[in-house]
Parts: sequence; C-alpha cells; structure tokens
Amino acid sequence: MITEAAAIALQETLRAQVITTDELPSPIRTIAGTDVEYDKSSNLIAGSVVVLDYNTLEVLDVASHCMEVSFPYIPGLFSFREMPPLLEAYHKLKIQPDLIICDGQGLAHQRRFGLACHFGVTLDKPVIGCGKTRLCGHYEQLAEPRGSIAPLIAEEDQALIGNALRTQPGINPVFVSCGHKVSLATATDIVLKMATQYRLPETTRLADHYARLALLEYKDGLNPPPASE
Repeated sequence: MITEAAAIALQETLRAQVITTDELPSPIRTIAGTDVEYDKSSNLIAGSVVVLDYNTLEVLDVASHCMEVSFPYIPGLFSFREMPPLLEAYHKLKIQPDLIICDGQGLAHQRRFGLACHFGVTLDKPVIGCGKTRLCGHYEQLAEPRGSIAPLIAEEDQALIGNALRTQPGINPVFVSCGHKVSLATATDIVLKMATQYRLPETTRLADHYARLALLEYKDGLNPPPASE
C-alpha cells in the first residue's frame, strides 16, 4: 500500500498535468457520473459509474465494483480510497463516456488535486468535480434563484478554485471545480444542466443509487440465506 507521504508526493506531481481548459468532444453525446458507497459495518466499499445520454439523461450503461478499502481515512487523500473501486468499475463499462462528473472535488482541494483531478488525469478524460460540501475556500452569500453562482476563493493565495452553485431555488449550493480538460465556466454550466429536479446532478444521484445497490447485492452474495430443507 502507498504511504501517506508517497500519496501526497504523487498528488504534487500529477497536479502539474491537470488541464483547466475545455478539451471536450463536440457535440457531447454521453456523460457519466461516479459515486462510492461505504459499508457501515465492514471494510467494504462499492464504486459505481453510470453513463447517460447527455441530452435525454437516459441510462445507457452502468458498472460497479465492490472490494475492501485499501487506503486509510486521511483528510485530503480521499481519492486514494475511492479511485480503486471507481477505476475497476470504469473499466467494466461497455460505453466510454465523453465526460464524467465526479462526486467529489477537483481543484477545490487543499493541494488542488481532489478526486476529480486524480480520476481525470489517470484516465486522460474530461472530468468535473461536484462536491456536496465545501472542502476548502470561502465564498460570498449566494442569491436565492437557481443558477446563482459565487466564486470559491482559496484562503491562502486568494486563487479562484471553484464555484458555489445553487442548482435549485433556495437550496444549499453544490461546489463545482475543474477536474481535467474542462474549464470552470463549462463545468458549472454542465452541472446546472444535469441538476434538472434536485440539488445534485442526475449523474451523481444515479451513481449513488447504483453504488448502494451494488454493495447490497455484494453483501447478499457473501451471506446467502440458508438452504431450505
């Protein structure tokens, strides 16, 4: 297993490879969402990737992978816990997405290299970070309407690291940041487009559903009911 020091060093090295401008196919036809589910009673983790039609949001492909967590809980290094099952799930897909939204941060991270950056650089794919909670940085109060944006500013150097985005009127914002090969403006527009009815984009909501389902099915397989006599 990689050590904490080696993981931080790898983040610092790979951060230089992150591209924050748009390198997207035109038109975008497919978009994927990722999410990870942890089992509360064991060391199991499930990663799921769901591929949707970019315009209709129809589910085109789903892949999941369950395994034991292989990296400890260390703030700032979540990607080393979540990448293994997500990569295994991604490689099971039959349809390769044009673009991915990760349930996690991209540049809006202590070392500017969250899960969305790590996933994007590793796969060399366009990836957007969309976190449910703010990991770092500060932002001014948001207006109430859907689509309101407030820049997320890093404390230490006042750099722009993301956007707080209100995806539904009066509901808490999500935090959008560049992962790889997508600009912040484009990432923000796409997350808003994907958040059709709820706070979270449909990509994340569906990936969460399939990750929970995969974990339950995996645990059922480990503990089959006793055979009837």
